Amino acid sequence: MLKIRYDRQIVAKSREYATQIAYDIYKRFIKGFSTDSIERTTLRFLGVEGSTSFGQPKVNAIVEKVKKDSDIKDGVLYAIAREMAVTGVDFYSATNIVFDGTLSTIPPSAESVEKAKGDIEKLAISKYNELIKRRKKREEFKRSFKPQKTPLRYLIVATGNIYDDVIQAKAAAEAGADIIAVIRSTAQSLLDYVPEGATTEGYGGTYATQENFRIMRSALDETSKRLGRYIYLTNYSSGLCMPEIAFLGAFEGLDILLNDAMYGILFRDINMRRTFCDQFFSRMICAISKIIINTGEDNYLTTSDAIEKAHTVLTSLFINEAFAKLAGMKSEYMGLGHAFEINPQVEDSFSLELAQALLIRRIFPRSPIKYMPPTKHMTGDPFYSNLLDAMFNFTSKITDQHIHLLGMMTEAMHNPLIMDRYESLKNVNYIFNAVSNFASQITIKRDSLINRRAEEVLLKAFELLKKVREEGLDKAISHGEFADIKRFPESGKGLDGVYRVGQNYFNPVFDILFKKTGGER
Repeated sequence: MLKIRYDRQIVAKSREYATQIAYDIYKRFIKGFSTDSIERTTLRFLGVEGSTSFGQPKVNAIVEKVKKDSDIKDGVLYAIAREMAVTGVDFYSATNIVFDGTLSTIPPSAESVEKAKGDIEKLAISKYNELIKRRKKREEFKRSFKPQKTPLRYLIVATGNIYDDVIQAKAAAEAGADIIAVIRSTAQSLLDYVPEGATTEGYGGTYATQENFRIMRSALDETSKRLGRYIYLTNYSSGLCMPEIAFLGAFEGLDILLNDAMYGILFRDINMRRTFCDQFFSRMICAISKIIINTGEDNYLTTSDAIEKAHTVLTSLFINEAFAKLAGMKSEYMGLGHAFEINPQVEDSFSLELAQALLIRRIFPRSPIKYMPPTKHMTGDPFYSNLLDAMFNFTSKITDQHIHLLGMMTEAMHNPLIMDRYESLKNVNYIFNAVSNFASQITIKRDSLINRRAEEVLLKAFELLKKVREEGLDKAISHGEFADIKRFPESGKGLDGVYRVGQNYFNPVFDILFKKTGGER
């Protein structure tokens, strides 16, 4: 294993600052707040599903009805408990009453409301146990296969048609892919609802739906059995429906979800209050389901210079780690991310990339780090692109990355075809095999450019964390500290779906998750 020199005391102090940053946001933006998506997720958690004749998800219709005719600040489950108390019906019948728009105006007795709340609490415990049972069954299935060598080969499919995605996914697995990621249709993160059913049309990707999850999971399980190795499935728990997709992914047995504390704020202009709340709830779901999350710091280097702003990636990794810990996640499930994005025309660019990759791998030794391929400086020349990807593959293997997203020789040309993926897998399979034990045979000189660069990046990250701790993460984002993009607490999409909870707020799903993850409320 290659070793790199860095100051461990600075790392420890950086983690301390990041913890303070995350907890400050928790106190000011998360504690005592809920969102439309959190309320919808609690309904999904309890088994509410289906859609209206117009295609609107039932959970959306119920939350909107409560917001219009009741007090959403007490929680959607409190409104349903009142209906149960007045009518004497069970939970699911009460959801139908709210769904049909016939909320009762008769005030129920306090005793009947408490009984209804108790019934919902029992249902929540039952559904939690069901989710854990499904997780354990998935873990048992994984253990029936031998563990794969790392880096795990992560490959994207994105046809827009889930059935075509299945064909590409199976072909990729047969060629050596370990992880299949189904890219979402363009801008799905901005939809404030999760589409229903299997989908066959999407632009730039395939819609994330529960049925699509089920179809792909079933196909990959079948492929795993045939190949004799486990194939992981990835999708996106981000955007305005972050916690809902986390639950649907957990229920359908996904292994990895892209889930970042700041990506939606910076790159999709989703309100930061909404994002901070939703990421906390979604990560509690991932924590109890043992789903690996992937963060999106690699995207910073698409809008910022990868040399000058490398420290912002490391800074954000510390903060993402702190948010994940706050939600009860273990390091083994924090797939923190970075990328190979330095301009290849820069002298010694490879040494600088190696320094960054080694530094992050060593600072987060227990995390399944996700390493992203070059994209920003691809030219459309497939031969040149293949060469850049080979350098990226070499770096990933000798620095012991855990999750390796394959680059495509046709990057910047078109949506990759099956043959493009096959060529990409040939490249990575050759490199990984050729340098399998190379790192154990070399050392890095103490005063090398690689060591000096690593120390420089760490020190700059430490200074930025200190600054963010002093001014607050919300202000740092407003000042454009990350990705050179400015966002503000009272702007962005989804702000109208954030509210401070009232004294009667009732959400046993949140309470169970919070208790099981051991977070601080």
